[in-house]
Parts: sequence; structure tokens; C-alpha cells
Amino acid sequence: MDRDLIGYGATPPNPRWPGQARVAVNFVLNFEEGSEPSVPDGDPESEWGLTEYGTSNPGVPGRDLAAEGMFAYGSRVGFWRILRLFQERSLPMTIFGCALALERNPPAVAAIRQAGFDVCCHGWRWEKHFLLSEEVERERIARAVASLRQTMGERPLGWYCRSGPSVNTRRLLVEEGGFLYDSDAYDDELPYWTKVAGRPHLVVPYSLSTNDSKFGRGTFATGDDFFHYCRDAFDVLYQEGRTQPKMLSIGLHMRIIGHPARAAGLQRLLDHMQRFDGVWITRRLDIARHWVEHFPAPVADASAH
Repeated sequence: MDRDLIGYGATPPNPRWPGQARVAVNFVLNFEEGSEPSVPDGDPESEWGLTEYGTSNPGVPGRDLAAEGMFAYGSRVGFWRILRLFQERSLPMTIFGCALALERNPPAVAAIRQAGFDVCCHGWRWEKHFLLSEEVERERIARAVASLRQTMGERPLGWYCRSGPSVNTRRLLVEEGGFLYDSDAYDDELPYWTKVAGRPHLVVPYSLSTNDSKFGRGTFATGDDFFHYCRDAFDVLYQEGRTQPKMLSIGLHMRIIGHPARAAGLQRLLDHMQRFDGVWITRRLDIARHWVEHFPAPVADASAH
């Protein structure tokens, strides 16, 4: 048994967020469009996950032009709408970027760089790493890092897999080197250190709870559904933050929340949060760096090889 079912328990550390903030909020925009499985890229069929199809397989054999269009909407329209919402409010966010998707969208890359958003690597393509062999996954990680270094002008310091990691992912990230953290965890509301081959490794957990992917799963139907759910999460954490400050991750997808009716819910959420003092809306990289500074890594096990 190598699972940690206890974590911080009843006595989580006070993260001492900047400005004595009660809650640290990180908005994550998943940039996947153009890297998903597609026939033009040599795959046997088109990807349809997290599209307007919802959870029903459309049953289109081979190339699905409708699904391709739904993905393209995210990069052609949705990205720019979401960008405007954040820039109008001078708010930061994190890009979970698939390397190939960013390669194929130079205007978006330029906008991301100009805005100062951090890019956490979301893989080379939007693919499930738990289906890859160890050798292929190792190659994908190296290829993604090299691509983002070229596209973004610097290597990624964070990592997040599609649909969860493989049993090898974290070890391969440490083997590759250069990563400050990964977000392949859903088990906490604060960062924490773990060990990989006796060496400390930082985890900044993510969430599929406060996440617009629930539109496609039937949980959210309207922008108000998204707003109310995420607002309630924020309000509870803000109240608890008087004594136990935490972090809140909110996941966004360009082809989902980028549609006007859903973006209305995101707009209300941003405006709601900005009405409160003691809220640190920040990049994921800044949360990781804050944790390293204030809660340094434990001493590595010298006996580990």
C-alpha cells in the first residue's frame, strides 16, 4: 500500500499566502485544440471528448468533421473571449498547454507570452499517458519539453497529464529533470511534498470538481450552474480561510467555457471574487514557488539510488 489517505489531516499548515490572503485561486485554461487525436495526424478516428457531443459517442467512423469544428472553435474563438475576460480585469491565469497545440497557434502563443501567463505542460498531444508504454511516454515528455522551450521561449516548470498519469509518469518527470512540480493529483487543497526514488518532489493538486468539464457530463447546463457551483466553493474556502487558508483550482476549456452562454458564468465568477479582500488570484507557478520558499523540500534520503 503506497497510498496516503491521511495527508495533512486536521492540522493543515497555514500556507501564509501573500497579503495574508484567505484563499489562493488559480484559474487553469486547458489549451488542447489541434493536438487531439485526429485523422490528419495519422490517428484512426477523430477525438470527440469534451465537445458538444457530451458523453454520447457520435459513432462517426474515421474522420469526424463536426468534432474537428468543435475543437477548432476553442482555438479560433473561445481562447480570445476568455483572454479578454481576464485581461479586462488584469487577472492572471495558467495555461495547461499541449505542446503541439501551441506550436500550431502562433497568435495565441504571442498573446500568452505578452499576458505573462505561465504554461504548465499538458503533454506533447492531448493523449492518455496511462495507455502509453514507458518508452513512448519518456519520449513524449522529452519532446513536449523541447517543443515548449522553442515555442514559449522557456521550458515548462509544471506538468499535468490528460485524464490522470500513468504509474510511470511522476518517475519519468523526475528522470527528465527541470520540473518544479506536477499537478497530477486531485487529493488535497494545498501543495505537498512527496518522494520519488528518495528525492523530494512537489505536487500542486488540481481539481475536476470546480471544472467546466462538467458541462459535458450533464452536471452543468447553464452558465449560472457553473457560476453557482464555483462561487459556493470559493465562499466556503473564503470563510474557512480565517483559520485554515487553502487553494482553489478552477479548470477551464476553450471549446467549453469559451461559448458565450457559458462565458457569462465565468464573467460573474471573476466579478464575484474581485469583490473580496484577502484573495490571491495567481498563477500556478507562483503557488509552487511560494511553497518552495516557505515550505522547503524535506532532506532527501541519502541512501536512495
